Amino acid sequence: MYHNSWGGPLELDPSVNEEDQSNRSMDLDRAALQKLEETQQSWLLGAGEKKRKKTIDLGCIVCSQKLFLGIVYAILAVGFIAGFTVLIVKTAPRHHRHPSPPDNYTLALHKALKFFNAQKSGKLPHGNNISYRGDSGLKDGSDNQADLVGGYYDAGDNIKFHFPQAFAMTLLSWSVIEYSSKYEAVGELGHVKDLIKWGTDYLLKTFNASAPSVNSIYAQVGKGRGDSPDDHFCWERPEDMDYPRPSMQTGTASDLAAEMAAALAAASIVFKGNSAYSQKLVHGADILFKMSRDRRGRYSASVPDAAGFYNSSGYYDEYLWGGAWLYYATGNISYLQLVTTYGIGRHAGAYRNSQFYGVFNWDNKLIGAQVLLTRLRMLQGPGYPYETVLKSFHNQTDIVMCSYLPVYKIFPKTPGGLVLFNRGGPAPLQYSVNAAFLATLYSDYLLAADIPGWSCGPQLYKADKLREFAKSQMDYILGKNPRHMSYVVGFGNKYPKYVHHRAASVPKNRKTACDVSGFKWRDSKQPNPNVIEGALVGGPDPKDRFQDKRGNYNFTEPTIAGNAGLVAALIALSGKDDAGIDAMTIFSAIPPMFPAPPPPSPPWTP
Repeated sequence: MYHNSWGGPLELDPSVNEEDQSNRSMDLDRAALQKLEETQQSWLLGAGEKKRKKTIDLGCIVCSQKLFLGIVYAILAVGFIAGFTVLIVKTAPRHHRHPSPPDNYTLALHKALKFFNAQKSGKLPHGNNISYRGDSGLKDGSDNQADLVGGYYDAGDNIKFHFPQAFAMTLLSWSVIEYSSKYEAVGELGHVKDLIKWGTDYLLKTFNASAPSVNSIYAQVGKGRGDSPDDHFCWERPEDMDYPRPSMQTGTASDLAAEMAAALAAASIVFKGNSAYSQKLVHGADILFKMSRDRRGRYSASVPDAAGFYNSSGYYDEYLWGGAWLYYATGNISYLQLVTTYGIGRHAGAYRNSQFYGVFNWDNKLIGAQVLLTRLRMLQGPGYPYETVLKSFHNQTDIVMCSYLPVYKIFPKTPGGLVLFNRGGPAPLQYSVNAAFLATLYSDYLLAADIPGWSCGPQLYKADKLREFAKSQMDYILGKNPRHMSYVVGFGNKYPKYVHHRAASVPKNRKTACDVSGFKWRDSKQPNPNVIEGALVGGPDPKDRFQDKRGNYNFTEPTIAGNAGLVAALIALSGKDDAGIDAMTIFSAIPPMFPAPPPPSPPWTP
């Protein structure tokens, strides 16, 4: 009996003999051995009855044929798909993503610049691209043995008035200094610089620009009294002029000399990459400004013919204007000291209110100078002793910007929304474009200085408000007005066709003289045969009415001063609103306002 671990006794049946037990054990052993042999064979030899797999020896690796073929087929499939995809891409029609079309301000800008090409006098350069214009005024100045060939005709006549011409060049240069990247983006930087140089090259001829000092300058070429054959009595193409064109000189011209100094100084910044020419402009500006201070008087008082067209009301605003530009051009601190002298600003009208306060034009540059000097305070901060006057100019600039907003009703406006800065006088658009330029520029100054807005009494306005005002005025000019007419010739579908302009009104192949051969074109009922693209006409009356008549120059005559403001406003508004100004180029000639810190002391050694 054996012990049963499951409980109870484990008993053997005595009936089972020992031999049967032995046989059973042997059968089990043989079965186990046979099973073991089969297992060993399957481990060591594999299943003898199964078909042997085919393999491929690649030298470095052995793999099954089936796997190898699968890989080959996969590679071929991938190659086919890739090739098919490339074929589709190559043969499918391409849809290029075109850049956004230019905005209306950019489109109008291209045309506005062309107006200056149409106004050129002298030997025209190759590629002037005004088909109806040719060489003219090639004897200008000969009555005084002077070379006064070149420059720009002022308006629809053929006179060269140097006072508004200099202002136009200053304004064009200012726009390039602030927005050169915008000009470059629209492909007009080279063009506008050529136009400025055409003007400054001529201004350098109007005085002895190489002398150490000067005591006289030419103020005008041509005469417009209209009482004898002259530029107003006759109606001739510039190329046909056959009447006397006197050149008028003056020795008392504080306003003219200072404005010409501003033009040359501003242009010297535009052309700072051409060192020799830039220095020539600076020298001319220096001696002209000295003359303006030494030989005081209004130029129009000594040139009576000019008084009937561009009479100057004073010259202290030109002192501010010219002095500010000379400071930027030279960095000479004496100019900053002058323009921050209280008496200069007081005589210029900075501290008294008038009905035309804040109106920027060829005669009154006060607000232009204040904006220009506020730029200095906002982005440079020269501090004491200049801060008191600069701060007052800054405050007055804020006030003027408030006056531009129609909500304050400082200036009247037409029912269609045009603000009348000349208070209902003729040719209002030249004042509107100047205000639009200053407002946009000042909004960009605020953004450059990281200032969110400005205050009008208790009301805080964001800088965008100024841009909105500027756009409202420019949109009116470009056609968003009750007449649905663009006042920029050649822009849009409806624009003036009877522009008061001699070159535009006479066919290119018709010879004119100071007789009926010219008058018939002046009095023609037919539209001008030549479209003087980009010309900003005088504009509507206070009730938005407009007479498209060649004989009514108050409505239909363009000027270079007006078009300079148009160009400046258009480039300021073109492109993206946040493109901003070139903040630092204008300061390139100004040395640091504060001395540089001393170098660190050498390390101490015991």
